[in-house]
Amino acid sequence: MREEENKRTSPKSKVKSFFKKRWAFPAIYIASAAIILTGVLWYQNSASETDKYKYDNADMPTKQTDEPAEPVAKEFENFAWPVIEEDSFITQKEFYDNTASKEKQAESLVFYNNQYQPNTGIDLKREDDSEFEVVAALSGTVTKVAEDSLLGNTIEIDHENGIKTYYQSVKDFQVEVGDEVKKGQPLATAGKSKLNQDASVHVHFEVRKDNVAVNPIDYFGKPLSALQSDDTSGATSETGSEVEESSTSEEEMPTDNSLENGSNSNQDEDAEGSTSTDPNA
Repeated sequence: MREEENKRTSPKSKVKSFFKKRWAFPAIYIASAAIILTGVLWYQNSASETDKYKYDNADMPTKQTDEPAEPVAKEFENFAWPVIEEDSFITQKEFYDNTASKEKQAESLVFYNNQYQPNTGIDLKREDDSEFEVVAALSGTVTKVAEDSLLGNTIEIDHENGIKTYYQSVKDFQVEVGDEVKKGQPLATAGKSKLNQDASVHVHFEVRKDNVAVNPIDYFGKPLSALQSDDTSGATSETGSEVEESSTSEEEMPTDNSLENGSNSNQDEDAEGSTSTDPNA
């Protein structure tokens, strides 16, 4: 009986026997290291898979911003006519161009209160004198909406970099100061003005760069960048006091036939002395 018990090997004896072997401890260390390394790699892979879909607003390549691309788009947005279906309109009075012929210059003068003044824009109307919708020629910010009986009310739109467009002789405003408007958006309805009564129902449209009026016809269908790159420093069609100084009374006007064709001959030719008015028709 006792001999049978001695023959049996106890579990403790087996463990002691295992650890007495030379390769036991190295094998344990290697196995432990393998288990730990496997766990670390598994954790890192799991974390990277999770971070792949994580949004970090500090990461510039993937950073989302609310800044619109509109300022860049404006550079390449083409000037359009301030009316819909421009082919159905006529130009009642053109822009006064210093390089044009005397006949053309005479036709581009505005006569009001016994004075001739260069037209600093173009005047558009329908042949039947009917009312029509006036639209934005270019996207921008409305900076002025004013009633003015002489000019027939005014809307001013800023297109940045010193470029602005003006819409005069309008009524029934559809925009307010501070509004962001898109090209082709309705602004108002064409009306009348005291400054250019001969035009009847019309819209007076101007384009200015650094407060210097330029010929809108030269820029229709062209991008805003075309006007930005043009040098208008030598232009003489500036608005304000300079135009007032250039205005000429009826008595001082030349008497050649071409000038008489461009003037309002039904005005009183004997009127003397007058005060200059706003040059915008």
